[in-house]
Amino acid sequence: MNAVYLLLNIILLVSGQILFKLGLEKMGGVSLSNAWSALLNIHIIIGLILYALATLVWFVVLSRMPLSTAYPIQSLAYVLGIIVALVMFNEPVSLMKWVGAGVIIIGVVLISK
Repeated sequence: MNAVYLLLNIILLVSGQILFKLGLEKMGGVSLSNAWSALLNIHIIIGLILYALATLVWFVVLSRMPLSTAYPIQSLAYVLGIIVALVMFNEPVSLMKWVGAGVIIIGVVLISK
């Protein structure tokens, strides 16, 4: 069950980032002078709600797993983020990024053993 909570946390984090990206694209970007206006964007509001939910789920994870195990496994969010960037946002993903993602996956496998 711990793995399910950790996976849910990762999915909520990545979903929040997707919504942040969508909201910022709709705004045409943000600078320091208009960053507060981003908080009025519905995508960003929902993304923040997902982040709050992810934090609550993270509390459950931390109450059940050692930080030294859970936190490194949470780095799978970076790998999922690369995949989302490629598929949803058509961003180029270099070979080095894929190698880095592979290193993260190998690290997660080693830590979870």
